[in-house]
Amino acid sequence: MNNISFELITYYLISVIFIVAILNIIQYVRTNTYKNKISEFEFEKNKVIGAPIITELSKVELLAKNETIENRVQGWQDRFDLIKNNEIVKINDLLLEADFLLEGKNYRDLIKKFSTIEMKLYETKSRINHILDEIKEITLSEEKNRQILTDLKSKYRDLLQKFISSKEEYGEVIEPLELQFENIERRFQDFETAMEANDYDEISYIIRAIDEMLKHMEIIIEEIPTILLTINMIIPKRISEIKETYQKLVDSDYQLGFLNVEYNIDEINKKLSDIKDHVKVLNLENVLLDIKTFVEYFDNLFNDFDEEKQAKKNYEDMNFSFKEKIKRVNKLLEDFYSGLDLLKSKYTLSEKDINYVNELKEDFNKVSDDYKSLIDTTKTKVFPYSKLFQELEGLSLALIGIEERVESIISSLGSMKNDEKRAKEQLADIKEFLMRSKKTIRTYKLPSIPNSYYIELKDVIAAIKEVEKELDKKPINIDVLNTRVDTARDLVLKLYNNTKETVKTTILAEMAIVYGNRYKSSKLKVEETLNKAEIYFSKGEYKKTLEMTINVIDMVEPGFYRNLLSLYENYN
Repeated sequence: MNNISFELITYYLISVIFIVAILNIIQYVRTNTYKNKISEFEFEKNKVIGAPIITELSKVELLAKNETIENRVQGWQDRFDLIKNNEIVKINDLLLEADFLLEGKNYRDLIKKFSTIEMKLYETKSRINHILDEIKEITLSEEKNRQILTDLKSKYRDLLQKFISSKEEYGEVIEPLELQFENIERRFQDFETAMEANDYDEISYIIRAIDEMLKHMEIIIEEIPTILLTINMIIPKRISEIKETYQKLVDSDYQLGFLNVEYNIDEINKKLSDIKDHVKVLNLENVLLDIKTFVEYFDNLFNDFDEEKQAKKNYEDMNFSFKEKIKRVNKLLEDFYSGLDLLKSKYTLSEKDINYVNELKEDFNKVSDDYKSLIDTTKTKVFPYSKLFQELEGLSLALIGIEERVESIISSLGSMKNDEKRAKEQLADIKEFLMRSKKTIRTYKLPSIPNSYYIELKDVIAAIKEVEKELDKKPINIDVLNTRVDTARDLVLKLYNNTKETVKTTILAEMAIVYGNRYKSSKLKVEETLNKAEIYFSKGEYKKTLEMTINVIDMVEPGFYRNLLSLYENYN
């Protein structure tokens, strides 16, 4: 027992020692990590105000040969001293505070302090780098500017060579171009003078000026030949073609006032004069845009001329077909209205039909009047053919609609005669079915005719009389007539089918009774049922008779109904 207690105590002590050791190791590692972080911050701080900025300040002091550069160098030195004496001191204080927090093992505040130090170092480094960039603009400027100038001179020589090789293409702007090349050459000389004086502000200005002048000259050299060709030859030729085409069309009775051709040509000529003045002083601002606008206007104008020519052709073609169509529709209407009174006397027209006919006439008269006005307008030669064609197209669509409506009403009203004829034909068919029904009843001499037959027969006769009554009316109401015919047809078909079914049922019932008599002597149930069936048969209740007979015989002879149908088919 004592041994077990001793072992437990031993294990406990070992565990405690192990945990303490682990915690000490973790504490040691964390402390070293934070110390290294502080050392890194110290290194970064020293690096910010170290050799690069000091070296560049020393180099730029040697280049300060004029008051402007000296003032700038002094400004950089003052800004550097301000950072060194203020910002760096603040960073040192922050680093001391971080050391104090580390010694006190206040890790939470230490981490926050690290963030503050990082932000401060970043701000200070950015300000130092900004000073460095400004200084390097001067310390590296000579080499950089020499390289830029070399590229600009190469571009200048290329442009000059291109100008000289095709000098004749530049016409009246040769002299301004030569003067501009001389100006650029003088700016190259100004650059050398500024370099000798270490006037870096002036050098930057000269380089920008040369670059802008060469970019402008590049556009000039590239575009001037085309511009001169366009404004001196192409546009005047296009204007001449437009004037000639315009006059021919006007002489051919085309109304082109809406295009404002003469006014626009005058404005273009004025603008061309301004463009030539701008080109002579190498000012191409808006010149290319104006020329493009002129060319597009000329293209659109010729398109307008072509469209107007096509519009005239379309107008003349449509006018010819419109005349024929309006004559045809007018003839249709005249024929229709000439027979309308006779139609009214024979058939009843609804108020809707009459209003539709009147509206049709009014619409046609309006189209006819509008067409006459359009022809009168055409003779005045005021409106362009595109407008006239548009108006005629609208009238043509309206006339097509009227023609379709005329044909529709003629077809609709004309169908009344067909309806009357069809009603008479159907009446004859109805009477034929009535005769067949009567003949069927008489042929089979039923013991008793069902009352339903007489009721249906009476309804059919009454319906036939209603049809004949409607046919005798003047005018005939076609809708009512069609209703009467449909009713009579339905009734006579019902009578005919029911008559056939009654006769069939009667025959089957009689055959079943006769067939069942063979079982009377042997089956009392059969005998009793057949006796009752005969009574029902004599009363005319044939369907009930058939059902009773089939049911009782089926008891002694299963499947009897199929045999009965076979007997019926052989009977017929």
